[in-house]
Amino acid sequence: MEPMSKFDHLDLDGHLLQVLLAVLDSGSVTGAALRLGVTQSAVSHQLDKLRAITGDPLFVKSGRGIAPTARAEALTAEARDLLRGLARLARGGDFAPARWQATVTVAANDFQRDLLLPALAARLRDQAPGVVLRVIPSTVPRLDMLRDDDCQLVISPRPPDGADIVQKRLFEDTYRVFHDPAVRAAPSDLADYLDAEHATVVYAPRSGLDLDQHLAEQGVSRRFTVMVPSFSALPAFLRGTRLLATAPALMAHQGFLGLASSEPPLPCPSLPMYAIWHVRYQQDAAHRWLRAEVEAVARALPDLKALADAR
Repeated sequence: MEPMSKFDHLDLDGHLLQVLLAVLDSGSVTGAALRLGVTQSAVSHQLDKLRAITGDPLFVKSGRGIAPTARAEALTAEARDLLRGLARLARGGDFAPARWQATVTVAANDFQRDLLLPALAARLRDQAPGVVLRVIPSTVPRLDMLRDDDCQLVISPRPPDGADIVQKRLFEDTYRVFHDPAVRAAPSDLADYLDAEHATVVYAPRSGLDLDQHLAEQGVSRRFTVMVPSFSALPAFLRGTRLLATAPALMAHQGFLGLASSEPPLPCPSLPMYAIWHVRYQQDAAHRWLRAEVEAVARALPDLKALADAR
């Protein structure tokens, strides 16, 4: 007969659950220690205590790293729910950003990441210094990212379709044709545009831009000679070449500085951008405050502000 553990479920606390999730998310004790700002030995000690409580090794060696056991993976959703409940209990009815202690994970690709999240991080430092902003790539957002709480907010033009998913439009951008003015002029007409070589973004295999798919469906055939995994990679390929890139207009305020742009010589759809979250956060006071901050950042975008002023 195995000896009974001296621990029981009452020994569980938020710190143990936080350690479990940190090791799961980072894939190592070292990564968890860096994320939590503690020593590796502290993480190992907490893991040992959690193993004694659950009666499971939780993590086993796999190659040069570690892998979660089935029990550890099963505990993930419960642990996240418990931590959210503890946070709500601690906040009570009066939410104060200055007292908020949390890691907030936002999924975004490079365009919306660089456009919105540095300003959001600055607002968090000023108003909620206890919040850590973690940014992960969204590629094409999946329902399970939100349902499994891999992130608490997604910023994307492609909201996943689910009855438990909530979305709100942040802004709507247009497309521009970018080029290097030191090498070539803007395309003079549609024929010039179609005759040129183009660069575009492909975030994942068989996952091109909505614009490229739309134009292809309209029978518009362009010659792509460069495909890169992010918008931020395009400028380096445009500079010093005759390549064209049809990209969101707001990119002009980011890494596209120094490049020229013109209106596309053919109709292009607009590019809406959404904040997307799981319904579990709909009434959460902290999440409502976070969403309001994201909206405030979007309202301050230069082109949108100029457009609002013009109206």
